[in-house]
Amino acid sequence: MHRRILAPVAAATLALGLVACTDTGGSGTVTTPPPSINIGGGSDDGGAEPSDGGGDTSDGGGDSTVAAPDIPAPDPADYPGMDQNTPEGAEQAFKYYIAMMTWGYQTGEYSQFSELHSDSCETCLLNEENIREFAKVKRYWGPTIIEPLGAITEDSPNYDIEVGYIFSLSEHTEPSSNDNGNDVEPEKEYSAIAGMNWVNDRWIVDSMDFEVGGGGE
Repeated sequence: MHRRILAPVAAATLALGLVACTDTGGSGTVTTPPPSINIGGGSDDGGAEPSDGGGDTSDGGGDSTVAAPDIPAPDPADYPGMDQNTPEGAEQAFKYYIAMMTWGYQTGEYSQFSELHSDSCETCLLNEENIREFAKVKRYWGPTIIEPLGAITEDSPNYDIEVGYIFSLSEHTEPSSNDNGNDVEPEKEYSAIAGMNWVNDRWIVDSMDFEVGGGGE
Protein backbone atom coordinates (compact mmCIF):
# COMPACT_ATOMS: atom_id res chain seq x y z
CA MET A 1 0.00 0.00 0.00
CA HIS A 2 1.29 3.45 -0.85
CA ARG A 3 2.45 5.20 2.32
CA ARG A 4 3.28 8.28 0.23
CA ILE A 5 -0.42 9.06 0.20
CA LEU A 6 -0.05 10.18 3.83
CA ALA A 7 2.19 13.11 2.95
CA PRO A 8 -0.44 15.04 0.96
CA VAL A 9 -3.02 14.17 3.61
CA ALA A 10 -0.77 15.74 6.24
CA ALA A 11 -0.33 18.80 4.04
CA ALA A 12 -4.10 19.05 3.63
CA THR A 13 -4.43 18.82 7.39
CA LEU A 14 -2.26 21.89 7.84
CA ALA A 15 -4.48 23.78 5.45
CA LEU A 16 -7.70 22.61 7.04
CA GLY A 17 -6.72 23.23 10.64
CA LEU A 18 -8.71 21.77 13.52
CA VAL A 19 -12.47 21.81 13.11
CA ALA A 20 -14.76 21.30 16.08
CA CYS A 21 -16.88 18.18 15.81
CA THR A 22 -20.57 18.83 16.08
CA ASP A 23 -22.16 16.08 14.04
CA THR A 24 -21.71 12.39 13.29
CA GLY A 25 -20.61 12.68 9.72
CA GLY A 26 -17.58 13.26 7.61
CA SER A 27 -17.08 16.84 8.73
CA GLY A 28 -16.85 16.07 12.40
CA THR A 29 -18.04 13.24 14.58
CA VAL A 30 -19.15 13.25 18.15
CA THR A 31 -19.26 9.53 18.66
CA THR A 32 -17.82 6.91 20.83
CA PRO A 33 -14.34 6.10 19.55
CA PRO A 34 -12.92 3.01 18.04
CA PRO A 35 -12.06 0.05 20.09
CA SER A 36 -9.35 -0.50 22.53
CA ILE A 37 -7.50 -1.62 19.54
CA ASN A 38 -3.97 -0.58 19.00
CA ILE A 39 -5.29 1.54 16.19
CA GLY A 40 -1.77 2.74 15.66
CA GLY A 41 -0.54 -0.77 14.97
CA GLY A 42 0.90 -2.19 11.79
CA SER A 43 -0.62 -2.85 8.40
CA ASP A 44 -2.36 -6.02 7.34
CA ASP A 45 0.52 -8.09 8.63
CA GLY A 46 -0.04 -6.41 11.97
CA GLY A 47 -3.19 -5.27 13.62
CA ALA A 48 -4.94 -4.24 16.72
CA GLU A 49 -4.67 -5.90 20.03
CA PRO A 50 -6.62 -4.91 23.09
CA SER A 51 -4.75 -1.94 24.45
CA ASP A 52 -3.08 -1.93 27.81
CA GLY A 53 -4.17 1.68 28.03
CA GLY A 54 -1.62 4.29 27.07
CA GLY A 55 -2.49 6.48 30.03
CA ASP A 56 -1.11 6.18 33.53
CA THR A 57 -4.45 6.94 35.11
CA SER A 58 -6.92 4.33 36.25
CA ASP A 59 -10.45 4.66 37.47
CA GLY A 60 -9.32 3.00 40.66
CA GLY A 61 -9.76 -0.59 39.61
CA GLY A 62 -12.67 -2.68 40.74
CA ASP A 63 -15.17 -4.48 38.59
CA SER A 64 -15.99 -2.22 35.67
CA THR A 65 -18.03 -4.81 33.78
CA VAL A 66 -21.22 -3.11 32.61
CA ALA A 67 -24.03 -3.60 30.16
CA ALA A 68 -23.33 -2.47 26.62
CA PRO A 69 -23.98 1.27 26.31
CA ASP A 70 -27.11 2.22 24.41
CA ILE A 71 -25.31 4.28 21.77
CA PRO A 72 -26.91 4.82 18.35
CA ALA A 73 -24.93 3.46 15.43
CA PRO A 74 -23.38 5.98 13.02
CA ASP A 75 -25.96 7.07 10.46
CA PRO A 76 -25.01 6.38 6.81
CA ALA A 77 -26.94 9.53 5.89
CA ASP A 78 -24.19 11.53 7.63
CA TYR A 79 -21.73 10.21 5.02
CA PRO A 80 -23.32 11.42 1.78
CA GLY A 81 -22.23 9.69 -1.39
CA MET A 82 -20.75 6.63 0.31
CA ASP A 83 -23.04 4.51 -1.88
CA GLN A 84 -21.62 5.96 -5.08
CA ASN A 85 -18.77 4.60 -7.16
CA THR A 86 -16.71 7.79 -7.01
CA PRO A 87 -13.51 8.85 -5.22
CA GLU A 88 -15.62 10.98 -2.89
CA GLY A 89 -17.85 7.99 -2.24
CA ALA A 90 -14.85 5.85 -1.30
CA GLU A 91 -13.63 8.56 1.09
CA GLN A 92 -17.00 8.81 2.81
CA ALA A 93 -17.30 5.02 2.99
CA PHE A 94 -13.95 4.73 4.76
CA LYS A 95 -14.88 7.48 7.23
CA TYR A 96 -18.07 5.56 7.94
CA TYR A 97 -16.02 2.40 8.42
CA ILE A 98 -13.83 4.09 11.05
CA ALA A 99 -16.92 5.41 12.83
CA MET A 100 -18.50 1.94 12.83
CA MET A 101 -15.34 0.35 14.16
CA THR A 102 -15.21 2.90 16.96
CA TRP A 103 -18.88 2.31 17.73
CA GLY A 104 -18.16 -1.41 17.89
CA TYR A 105 -15.49 -0.94 20.53
CA GLN A 106 -17.93 1.13 22.56
CA THR A 107 -20.88 -1.24 22.30
CA GLY A 108 -19.58 -4.70 21.45
CA GLU A 109 -21.56 -4.70 18.20
CA TYR A 110 -19.67 -6.12 15.23
CA SER A 111 -22.19 -7.62 12.80
CA GLN A 112 -22.69 -4.42 10.79
CA PHE A 113 -18.99 -3.57 11.00
CA SER A 114 -18.02 -6.99 9.63
CA GLU A 115 -20.05 -6.37 6.48
CA LEU A 116 -17.91 -3.37 5.56
CA HIS A 117 -14.63 -5.21 4.99
CA SER A 118 -13.43 -8.26 3.11
CA ASP A 119 -11.84 -11.38 4.54
CA SER A 120 -8.59 -10.26 2.93
CA CYS A 121 -8.22 -7.35 5.35
CA GLU A 122 -6.28 -8.90 8.22
CA THR A 123 -6.22 -5.72 10.29
CA CYS A 124 -10.00 -5.48 9.92
CA LEU A 125 -10.43 -9.09 11.04
CA LEU A 126 -8.18 -8.56 14.06
CA ASN A 127 -10.18 -5.53 15.12
CA GLU A 128 -13.42 -7.46 14.69
CA GLU A 129 -12.04 -10.22 16.92
CA ASN A 130 -11.03 -7.64 19.53
CA ILE A 131 -14.57 -6.27 19.56
CA ARG A 132 -15.93 -9.79 20.00
CA GLU A 133 -13.62 -10.37 22.96
CA PHE A 134 -14.60 -7.10 24.62
CA ALA A 135 -18.27 -8.00 24.14
CA LYS A 136 -17.75 -11.38 25.83
CA VAL A 137 -16.49 -9.76 29.03
CA LYS A 138 -18.82 -6.76 28.71
CA ARG A 139 -16.09 -4.15 28.83
CA TYR A 140 -16.07 -1.22 26.46
CA TRP A 141 -14.40 2.03 25.50
CA GLY A 142 -15.72 5.26 26.96
CA PRO A 143 -17.09 8.11 24.80
CA THR A 144 -14.65 9.89 22.55
CA ILE A 145 -14.70 12.43 19.76
CA ILE A 146 -13.52 11.51 16.27
CA GLU A 147 -12.17 14.67 14.69
CA PRO A 148 -11.43 14.46 10.94
CA LEU A 149 -8.24 16.35 10.06
CA GLY A 150 -7.79 15.57 6.37
CA ALA A 151 -8.45 13.02 3.64
CA ILE A 152 -7.31 12.28 0.12
CA THR A 153 -7.88 9.62 -2.54
CA GLU A 154 -5.39 8.16 -5.00
CA ASP A 155 -5.43 5.67 -7.87
CA SER A 156 -4.02 2.28 -6.99
CA PRO A 157 -2.60 -0.66 -8.97
CA ASN A 158 -3.89 -3.08 -6.33
CA TYR A 159 -7.33 -1.73 -5.45
CA ASP A 160 -10.03 0.28 -7.12
CA ILE A 161 -8.85 3.27 -5.09
CA GLU A 162 -6.84 4.11 -1.98
CA VAL A 163 -8.05 6.49 0.70
CA GLY A 164 -5.80 8.33 3.15
CA TYR A 165 -7.49 9.68 6.27
CA ILE A 166 -6.07 11.56 9.25
CA PHE A 167 -8.20 11.96 12.36
CA SER A 168 -7.84 12.32 16.11
CA LEU A 169 -9.53 10.59 19.01
CA SER A 170 -10.13 12.66 22.11
CA GLU A 171 -9.15 11.46 25.58
CA HIS A 172 -11.24 8.49 26.64
CA THR A 173 -11.18 5.42 28.84
CA GLU A 174 -10.29 1.91 27.73
CA PRO A 175 -10.47 -1.36 29.66
CA SER A 176 -7.21 -2.11 31.42
CA SER A 177 -5.45 -5.33 30.48
CA ASN A 178 -4.05 -5.64 34.01
CA ASP A 179 -7.23 -5.51 36.11
CA ASN A 180 -10.93 -4.86 35.88
CA GLY A 181 -10.55 -1.10 35.88
CA ASN A 182 -10.25 1.41 33.07
CA ASP A 183 -7.22 3.36 31.91
CA VAL A 184 -7.32 6.85 30.49
CA GLU A 185 -6.08 6.99 26.91
CA PRO A 186 -4.85 10.49 26.00
CA GLU A 187 -5.86 12.28 22.83
CA LYS A 188 -4.00 10.94 19.80
CA GLU A 189 -3.82 11.58 16.09
CA TYR A 190 -3.96 8.69 13.64
CA SER A 191 -3.15 8.21 9.97
CA ALA A 192 -5.08 5.52 8.15
CA ILE A 193 -4.80 4.19 4.61
CA ALA A 194 -7.39 1.88 3.10
CA GLY A 195 -7.40 -0.10 -0.11
CA MET A 196 -11.02 0.14 -1.23
CA ASN A 197 -12.83 -2.03 -3.79
CA TRP A 198 -16.27 -1.48 -5.31
CA VAL A 199 -18.12 -4.77 -4.79
CA ASN A 200 -21.83 -5.43 -5.35
CA ASP A 201 -22.63 -1.72 -5.61
CA ARG A 202 -20.86 -0.66 -2.42
CA TRP A 203 -17.39 0.13 -1.14
CA ILE A 204 -15.53 -2.57 0.80
CA VAL A 205 -12.31 -2.13 2.79
CA ASP A 206 -9.91 -4.72 1.41
CA SER A 207 -6.73 -3.61 3.21
CA MET A 208 -5.97 -1.17 5.99
CA ASP A 209 -2.94 0.39 7.67
CA PHE A 210 -2.83 2.55 10.81
CA GLU A 211 -0.08 4.77 12.12
CA VAL A 212 0.07 7.03 15.15
CA GLY A 213 0.63 10.62 14.05
CA GLY A 214 0.02 12.58 10.87
CA GLY A 215 2.30 10.56 8.64
CA GLY A 216 4.34 13.22 6.95
CA GLU A 217 6.91 10.83 5.42
